[in-house]
Amino acid sequence: MTDSAKSILEEETSKLETKSKRSADVEDADVAVKKFKTEAVADETGDCTSRNLEANGDEELKVIRRGVQFEIEANAAEDKGSRHTMEDAWVLLLDASLDFPGKLRCAHFAIYDGHGGRLAAEHAQKHLHKNVLSAGLPRELLVDVKATKKAILDGGWQDGATAVCVWVLGQTVFVANIGDAKAVVARSLTTDKSTNNPNGGSSLKAIVLTREHKAIYPQERARIQKAGGVVGSNGRLQGRLEVSRAFGDRQFKKLGVIATPDVHSFELTDREHFIILGCDGLWGVFGPSDAVDFVQKLLKDGLPVASISRRLVREAIRERRCKDNCTAIIIVFKPK
Repeated sequence: MTDSAKSILEEETSKLETKSKRSADVEDADVAVKKFKTEAVADETGDCTSRNLEANGDEELKVIRRGVQFEIEANAAEDKGSRHTMEDAWVLLLDASLDFPGKLRCAHFAIYDGHGGRLAAEHAQKHLHKNVLSAGLPRELLVDVKATKKAILDGGWQDGATAVCVWVLGQTVFVANIGDAKAVVARSLTTDKSTNNPNGGSSLKAIVLTREHKAIYPQERARIQKAGGVVGSNGRLQGRLEVSRAFGDRQFKKLGVIATPDVHSFELTDREHFIILGCDGLWGVFGPSDAVDFVQKLLKDGLPVASISRRLVREAIRERRCKDNCTAIIIVFKPK
């Protein structure tokens, strides 16, 4: 980000307090949920190729790879909880190629959890994915994990909040995070598509895909102390900031706070059923396994993803008494 852009951010920060209060009711995601289909078939060379198809108005991505066929459905919900303002922002793009013709078409989902204001989260919401594409996600990167991770690392992780981001490129899922927002995948214990456990209960295992970055953790604390920062008895940097990685927080950058994300990837198979993205407000009242069981039950009941995301956030706020802003995105992978 240029110095002039940073100056604009600083000037606009003072305007945040004048924003009108948002409703405490859970808001529907203001997006049109479209189906994002991926069909995979092995070709003679084993290479991965993609092309845009149109069928019944749906957005489709066909990927030649490994003989797995699935579609993605996703939705988001939010509630400001007991806070006066909503400082979270989120992104839900089933066709995330934006204005980059010739680039690999992909899906992108993200939650940005602001603190001390909403401007940083909004800036990341508007610019981060575009910066990642600008850094380069050409078609070849579908089979080049290292290059894709480099594009994410070089993609403008500046000025913002805590974040958890997911890109689905063909059958490869990339997850990046800074701070304490989390991503959890629900994965079958076996290759059997059934999710019923003969002993009762769920056969889906909740796998946390992200690592929290907090000042109290040894590796993060060591970096902070080396930079001259102090982690107080309450586990916060200078007694104030709990996370050790975040966008913005300029006053803490010289004390060891960084905006470098953890990035990793995995291949989708028929064992991955869905991913839950959530800010720390959600995970403060839901354990990973608890959230997976909650979503799985509603999926079995046949509820649409939009309803499930709203019910998950409503449960967090109204039943489990989450006082913080609460945002969740549910990404469902449906084998065909």
